[in-house]
Amino acid sequence: MPKEIEFHFKSPNNSPGYLLGQLTMLWQRKQKKSLDPLDLTHTQFVLLAALGWLSKKKEVVTQVDIANQSNADRMMVSKVLRTLEEKGFITRQEHETDTRAKTIRLTTNGQVILQKAIIEVENTDLAFFATLDTKLPLFNRNMVQLIEKNKSG
Repeated sequence: MPKEIEFHFKSPNNSPGYLLGQLTMLWQRKQKKSLDPLDLTHTQFVLLAALGWLSKKKEVVTQVDIANQSNADRMMVSKVLRTLEEKGFITRQEHETDTRAKTIRLTTNGQVILQKAIIEVENTDLAFFATLDTKLPLFNRNMVQLIEKNKSG
C-alpha cells in the first residue's frame, strides 16, 4: 500500500504559493478580458507600460532597460517588442553608440493604445482589488517586499 502523501500546509487555503497562483490566474483572466479589445496581451501591455515609464525619465530607452524594468527575460522581451513593432506601436532602431543595443520608442499610435490600455488595466485593478479597501497600501507594500527579496537568483 502506498505511503500517504504529506503536506506542510494543512489545506490549500494555508499555502501562500497556491493562493498566489489562484489569485494570479483570476487576475490575469480579468486583465485579458480588458485588453482583448485593444489587441494587446498582458505581456505586451507590461512592456509598453515599462517603455512609457522609462521614456518619462530617459531620452534613450533600450530593450535591456525594458527587460530590467519589467523583470522579464531578455529574449522574450525581444520577441514581444518585435510583435509590437509589427503592430505599429513602437520603433526599434540601432543605438547610436552601442552596436549591440536597440533604441525603443513609442509611435503616436503606440502612445494612443498605451493610454487606452492604462485606463482599462487600472480600472480592472481597482475593481479586482476593491475588496481590500484600506488594506490595499499594505498589500502593495508586502508585494514590493516579496519582489525585492526574491529578485536575484
